[in-house]
Amino acid sequence: MRRKIVPAAVAVLLFMATPVLAQVEAEFSGYIVDLPMYQRFDESLLSRLSALAPRPGGYDEGMAVNLTRLRLRPTLRLWEGASVSLEHEVDLLFSSGNMPFGRPVERSNRQAATLRWQPIEEDNVSLQHYVDRLYFRQNFIWGSVIAGRQRIQWGTGRIWNPTDLFNPINPASFDQLEKEGADAISAKLYLGSFTDVQAVVNFRSARGQREGAPAAPDSTNYGIRFRTNYLEFDVSAIGGWFDRRVVFGGDFAGNLFEAGVRGEAVYFTEGEDMPNSDYLRLVIGADYQFTPEFYGLIEYLYSGEGNTDPGDYAGDLPRLFRGDILHLNTKYLYAGGTYLLHPLVNATAGLLQNIGDGSGFVSLAANWSSSENTALTAGLLLPYGDNGDEYWYYPMSLYLKGEWHF
Repeated sequence: MRRKIVPAAVAVLLFMATPVLAQVEAEFSGYIVDLPMYQRFDESLLSRLSALAPRPGGYDEGMAVNLTRLRLRPTLRLWEGASVSLEHEVDLLFSSGNMPFGRPVERSNRQAATLRWQPIEEDNVSLQHYVDRLYFRQNFIWGSVIAGRQRIQWGTGRIWNPTDLFNPINPASFDQLEKEGADAISAKLYLGSFTDVQAVVNFRSARGQREGAPAAPDSTNYGIRFRTNYLEFDVSAIGGWFDRRVVFGGDFAGNLFEAGVRGEAVYFTEGEDMPNSDYLRLVIGADYQFTPEFYGLIEYLYSGEGNTDPGDYAGDLPRLFRGDILHLNTKYLYAGGTYLLHPLVNATAGLLQNIGDGSGFVSLAANWSSSENTALTAGLLLPYGDNGDEYWYYPMSLYLKGEWHF
C-alpha cells in the first residue's frame, strides 16, 4: 500500500531555488519476501559435478535454503508529468550445503553499469544488494520519455515471451519476482486510441557481464515497436538490432469466441560474428475461464536456437545457468490452471514438458492472501527426466513464500 509523504523542508528549499519545483512530492513503497525452501538434486548429477568441478566437502544431495528479499521503491515527483524512480533490492541467502550452481552476481547483458555489490560471499551465506531500477520519466500529452535503468515489457505470452528482448524470466524461477531492468532511453508516441509506437536504445557493455560469460564486443541494442488494435485484437510489430543481429517479429492478443488467444513470433537473422544461423522463436497459447472458480491455460513454444539432441546441451549449460537463455531444446508445451478454493485462497497446478527430450516439471502451489498487503504461498517444483535431459539438472524444490507489501 503506497504512502504519500510531502517533506516540508525539502519542498521549501526547492521552492526557494525555483518555483517550477514547488510541487515536489515523495512516494515510498516496497516489499519484503522470505522464501525458505528445501532442494534436492539428482544423485547422478552431483556425482558428475564432483568429477568435473570438485569442491571441498563435496556437494550435498539435499539442503535447506532461505532467501530473503527486501525491495525499496522511492519515487520523487518533480513537476507535472516528471518523476525519478529508484528500486533497490537487498538479497540475503543462506544454505545448509554447497549449492551446485551459484547465483549470478554481475550485471545482466542488458545493462551497461555495474550497480550490484556483494559485501558477503561465504560458502553458506551471501548478501548482495543492487539497483534494479533508476530512471527519470517525463510524460507529455503526445507520449513519454524514460531514461535510465527501466523495465521494458514487450510481448503477450503468459509463460514465454520471445518478443520480450529485455530479460524475460525462466518459467522455473519461482524465486524471482521482478524482471531485471535494462539501461536504456525509451520514447513512446501516442498515435491514437490504442495505437502507439515505442523506440528504445539499450546500452550495454561486455565488461562485467554475468560471471563466467565469454568476452564479446561492446554493443548497443536498438528496437522499435508499433502497437495498435485491429478487429478487437491487440497487435504489434517489432524490429531492431539486438545482440549484434537484425531482429523482427510481432505479437497479437484477443478473444476467439469466449477464449483468450495470443501469440508471439520473432526472427533472428545471422548476426555479426555470431555462431548460430538464422532462427525463429514462436509462442502460441490460449486461456479460458471455465467456471467462476476455474481458469485454464495452455501455451506452446518453438525455438529454432535450441538443440534437438540432449548430447549437445553441454555447450549451452553455462548460458542457461547464467540466465542468458531460458531453454535448451526446441519444442515445449505448458498446461496449467488456477482454482479458487476460497475468496482468499487459490490453488495452481502446471505441467511444463520438453517435447524434444521428454523431461519437464510439475509445479503445484496454494496461495493465501491473508490481507491486502500480505500473502503466503506453499509450493512444490518437481522436475523429471533421464540422465542428461534438460530438467534433470533442476532440483526438486519444496518452498514456503511469505510476502509483505508496504
